[in-house]
Amino acid sequence: MKRFGAFALATAMLASTTSLAYAEPKVLKFAHDNKMDPFENPAHACTAVFANIVEADTNGDIKVEVYPSNQLGSAAEHVQMVRDGLIQATLTSTGAIASYYPRIDVLNLAFAFDSNASTYDVFDGPFGQKLAVDIENTLGDVKVLGFPDTGGFFAVTNSKHPIATLDDFKGIRVRTMSLPSHQKIMQALGAEAYPMAWGEVYAGLQTGVIDGQMNPVPTVTFAKFNEVQGYLTLTNHLFSPYTFMLSKAFWDDLTADQQKIVRYAAQSCVVASRGVSRVIEASDRGLAGLTDKMEITALSSEERQKLKDVTQPVVVKHVQESLGTEGVELLELFQTEVDKANAHRYME
Repeated sequence: MKRFGAFALATAMLASTTSLAYAEPKVLKFAHDNKMDPFENPAHACTAVFANIVEADTNGDIKVEVYPSNQLGSAAEHVQMVRDGLIQATLTSTGAIASYYPRIDVLNLAFAFDSNASTYDVFDGPFGQKLAVDIENTLGDVKVLGFPDTGGFFAVTNSKHPIATLDDFKGIRVRTMSLPSHQKIMQALGAEAYPMAWGEVYAGLQTGVIDGQMNPVPTVTFAKFNEVQGYLTLTNHLFSPYTFMLSKAFWDDLTADQQKIVRYAAQSCVVASRGVSRVIEASDRGLAGLTDKMEITALSSEERQKLKDVTQPVVVKHVQESLGTEGVELLELFQTEVDKANAHRYME
């Protein structure tokens, strides 16, 4: 009986060890709304880097499945899917997260940043940390791991005529996200704001339902808007990052070492999105590739100041009237950190 008991115990221990050795990896489903090409858009560059680091550094204990091009639903649906645990991560645009977290609108203070480098300081610093915590506290079931680049500053394209002055915006119907601030900015400039889903923009431009749209230059290129737009203005009026959002339940189920790896991979994802954005901007897939396809206009410093003067007050008023004390405080911190970042980068 003793020999049998010892044998049974050894067998149980071996079975347990074998079970642990062949345990199924945790699966992290990661959805986004752009194409599956890490060299064409920042979103997939970000997810590709993240997936590679996580799988390698956990020895395959976490398997990352990336679903680009809205394979699992729209960007807004991705947010709810993360909250419901149907997927574990997403990169969500400011427009997609706004219905869950309206205070994201404080990011749309027009003509705030002087350089891309200033945006890094702001979203990697105290403001980015405060924003992440506020999103987590508001939604309750997500973990925010950073704010990757969507492609840089926004430009405005249209099919009517070059835009070089404030008066040139008059009468142009411009597609915006559903964000109230985006609509108010275009209206303050004298344009007609026309909210439209991302998937409908190309057809809307092609058919003339809308005259123009606003997005970063890399987005203009990979969306092939140059095929249906003749004019591009480097307004640089908005910087609108992704929010890297992870399921809190998934995060809480990770070991401390796994959390460290996932956080490091997310930081690397942010860096990759920024690097690819800058490379695309400087390549034939960016501004250089559009120069013989569109008429490109850069705003003078005087005109940029005029546009800033008419747009910033309407965004501030919107935040004060619609986003409560928390929104006002967040906007004030945003303004403070932007001013510090701009001054710091200028001094360098």
